[in-house]
Amino acid sequence: PEPFEGPMVDQMPEFPGGEAELVEYLRSNIHYPREAINRDLSGRVILRFVVDATGSISKIETIHKIGGGCEEEAVRVVGKMPKWKPGKMGGKAVPVYFYLPVTYTLQ
Repeated sequence: PEPFEGPMVDQMPEFPGGEAELVEYLRSNIHYPREAINRDLSGRVILRFVVDATGSISKIETIHKIGGGCEEEAVRVVGKMPKWKPGKMGGKAVPVYFYLPVTYTLQ
């Protein structure tokens, strides 16, 4: 079945442990690409992916790019995520599109 867009479902998919754990997972696993550092790039990459009815992630795509290898790194890390709690519609687990902003900030 075609994945649902977020506003259409009763319950959005959730990263294990919730949003705070998702932020921590990204912070711990994303490495700022050397090319982005050398080019002084910062900004926000936006990914869209499907969390299927089993909580697995698939169909990862980049909606907004900043270059320098940042989107490839974000896709790599999202592809290694643990299973999520699936989204639900009418009490039943369904595939849902999830949009995830990943912010790169040079210190």
